Amino acid sequence: MQHIENVGIIGLGLIGGSIGLALKNLGSFGCIAGYDTNPLHSSQALSLGLVDECISLEQLLSEGDVIFIAVPVEGIIEIVKNIKHIKPTATIIDLGGTKQKILESVPPSIRANFIAAHPMSGTEFYGPKAAVQGLFKDKIVILSNLEQSGAHQVQVAREIFLSIGMKIIKMDAKEHDKHIALISHMPHIISYALANAVLSQEDPQTILALVGGGFKSMSRLSKSSPKMWNDIFKQNKQNTLRALECFESELKSAMDMLQNEDWEGLESFMVRANRLQDFL
Repeated sequence: MQHIENVGIIGLGLIGGSIGLALKNLGSFGCIAGYDTNPLHSSQALSLGLVDECISLEQLLSEGDVIFIAVPVEGIIEIVKNIKHIKPTATIIDLGGTKQKILESVPPSIRANFIAAHPMSGTEFYGPKAAVQGLFKDKIVILSNLEQSGAHQVQVAREIFLSIGMKIIKMDAKEHDKHIALISHMPHIISYALANAVLSQEDPQTILALVGGGFKSMSRLSKSSPKMWNDIFKQNKQNTLRALECFESELKSAMDMLQNEDWEGLESFMVRANRLQDFL
C-alpha cells in the first residue's frame, strides 16, 4: 500500500467511522481528517479515535489526497455538485447505497477524480459509536462505471479496498441499483413494515414480550437510520417498487394457498425457497 499523506472522511457515522478505523489500522496515511455537520458526531469521532482531527469541509476538500464521502445519498449529491477546489490528483470515493443518480450529479470537471463505490457491509446501528474495527474485512465492494474514472484514482481506490480486506466487483451503475433493490432496499422496507404491523396491534408490548429469534432476525433492519434509508428509497424508487411488486406477488401466492388450504402447494412454495441457500 503506497503512502498517502492526507485522507478526509465526510460523515463520521457507522461507515465513515469504520473507514477511519480501518485506515488507521493500516498505518499508511499521514493524517486522517474528518468532517461532520453534527458537532456531537465530530466530538465523538475524535474521542473514539476514528479520525486524527476534525476540520472544515472546505479545508478537507482542498487538502485531501483521498476523500471519502459517507453521508446519506441525497447529501452525497449536494456535496459533489458543489465541489470547487480539490487537488488535481485527488481521489474522491463515495460510499453511498445507490449509484446511478450520484454519478449523474458529478460535474464533468471532477469526473476523472471520482470513484463510485458501495461497500456491502454495515449494521442496523448508526452514528460514530456504531463504528467497528473490521467492518469491511472479507466483504464485497461494488465499483461502478470505472471507465469514466482516472487510472490513478482507480488504482488508489483498488489498493485501499484490497488493503482493508475487501473483494472488488465491477458493475454498471444501472445494474447495481436494480440488483441492490432486491437484496437490500426491498428487505429494509419489509422489515420496517413488519415492525409497524406488530406496533399497530392493540397490545404490542404483550406481543413483543413473546418475541423469539425469528422475529428479531426479520425485524433487525427496522432499527436502521430512517434518514439514510428515506434518501435511498427516493433515489432508487422505481427499482425498489419493482422489487416490492415481485415480493407482493409471492406473498399473494402464499396467502391464496393458505386461504384455499393448498398445503401441498404451500410446502412446494417453501421447498423452492429453501434452494436460496444453495447460492449463499
